[in-house]
Formats: sequence, structure tokens, C-alpha cells
Amino acid sequence: MSAGAATGGGSAAAGVIHDIGYQRYEGPRLGRFQIAAALCWHSLRSAFGIRRGAKAKIVPVLTFVIMCAPAVINAVAMALSSSHARIVDYDTYTPTLRVIIMLVFIAAQAPELVARDLRSKVLPLYFARPMRRWDYPAAKYAAFTLACLAMLDIPVLLLYLGTVFQVHGLSAVLAQTRALIPGLLVGLMWAVLLAAIGLALASVSGRRAFSTGAVAIFLFMTWILAHVLTTIASQQSRVGPGGPAGPPRGAFCAADFQTGTSAAAHLLGIISPFNVLDGVRQWLGGTNCGIVAKPGQYGAVYGIALLAFLGASLAGLFFRYARADVA
Repeated sequence: MSAGAATGGGSAAAGVIHDIGYQRYEGPRLGRFQIAAALCWHSLRSAFGIRRGAKAKIVPVLTFVIMCAPAVINAVAMALSSSHARIVDYDTYTPTLRVIIMLVFIAAQAPELVARDLRSKVLPLYFARPMRRWDYPAAKYAAFTLACLAMLDIPVLLLYLGTVFQVHGLSAVLAQTRALIPGLLVGLMWAVLLAAIGLALASVSGRRAFSTGAVAIFLFMTWILAHVLTTIASQQSRVGPGGPAGPPRGAFCAADFQTGTSAAAHLLGIISPFNVLDGVRQWLGGTNCGIVAKPGQYGAVYGIALLAFLGASLAGLFFRYARADVA
């Protein structure tokens, strides 16, 4: 009712526009790089459950605590020992535990970064200008690589700090520092490869259960299968009159595979990304016991296998989001 009609006047009042709070954004509009960086930062926080409920923090926090346990145990053991000798290596860092923890972390958290957007069908919103199709998987890959790197290298840094506080003399500290650098680089190599494989497999489905299963089954089954096939091949090639029965179970050392061991015993390990990573570590100069025997003359094959895993995973990841229909 107009104001004039309400007061009995003869003139009609003009209409009223109500301001309910909607305004045009007139601030600075960020570009393509800033959008990708913001998505990367958001994804990195999601990988550790930051700013989410307690349920989302269980796996990343628990795996991180377990991963740091050897560093804490090493510090306590060095403090109680009179020799102050380090019991955990920087480049391998309890190799079997590292494999299991990273397998659980990647299988649980890789779907967290990609499966939710696929299930919610919000990718067309991301791909609106100025963001490009490849910016999304690149940001996710960068974020998950940083998350895996934190899981791998922060415990190594804690191991280093716990060690240098126990040793005496500048020369001893410098020796520990020189040993630390290869360990950090090995962690970087693990993060770069495992993040690519995890995201590529997790992006196959928008359902979290399927994504988690795809990552876990591939990483676990290839690791177990590589160990079984390698053990069988080494036993068949070395058993003979007066010959050894085969390599010992558990962690391998450089001398586990002798010259007479067949090529199959060396090469069957390349079906597992974890074995490939450890083979490349030893090929590049690592001497500590790992999860595979020293590849010897087949080291270049492990290097090629690493590049093949990385290239195939990144190609699959980027192709997944380059298609017209990503819902």
C-alpha cells in the first residue's frame, strides 16, 4: 500500500527498493596462478584434515606419529648408550615401516583430494575462467607431493636433530649433515612418485571407497607380488650342490644377490613402485640395507622403471581432467 493511500492522500508514493545485502564484488580479481596456489594450499590442508572434523584427522595424525616413532626411539637409545651410535639410517629410515605407513596414508588421503570434487560434480565451477583444465590436477599434485614430503622428511629431520644433540664436536655434526642430505633427497623422490600414482588411481572414481581400494590394492599387491617373485627367482637360480638356499627374509643388503643370481631375481622387483624407489636409491649410491637387493648392473632399468611409473601416472592424471566430461 502506498504511503499516500495509507494517510488518505490522493498521490501515490513511489516504489521502495529493499537492500538485502547482495553487492557486486569490486575488489582485485586474482589471476590463474593465484587461483591454482589457493587450490594447492586448500588441498594441502585437506590432506592433513586441517580445519575439518576430528574424524578427518585420525589417519594423517596417526600415520605421522607412527612415522616419527623411530626418530624418537633413536634419540632415546643414543641417550642411554655410551657409544652414542645412530641406529636408524637417514636414507632408508626403517624401510618396511616406511612402506606400510606411506601405503596407508596415500590410500586414505589421495581420494580426499580428488574424489570429493568428482562425486559432488563441482569441477565445472573450477574450470570456469581463468582457470584451465590442467591447473586443477597440477595444483592437486603439488599439494599431495608436499603432503607426502612432510610425511617422509619431517621424521628424518627429527632423526637428525635427535642425533646431533647426542654427538660431540663439529666434525661429527658435519658428518651427520652430509648423511642427512641424501636421506632428504630420497624422501623427495618417494614423494614425487607416490603422489602421482596415488592421485592417478584415486581419480578413477568419485566414490571414496572405490578410490581408496584402487590405490591400496595396487600398491600393496604389487609390493607383495614383487617380494614373492623375487624370492622364488633368487632361490631357483642359487640352489645347487653346496650352494646357499637363497636370500634371507626381511631387509636386503648389497651382498644378498651374488653374481650368479639370475636377471629375473633382479628385475622382477620393478613391478612395485616401492621396490623401484629403493632400487634407484641403491643405484645412485645408497649402501644401507633396503627392501630390495642392490640392483648392480640392472640399476639403469630401475631408473627407467621409475620414469615410466611417473610418466604414466601423470599422463593418466592429467588426461582424466582433460576430457570433456569429468563429472
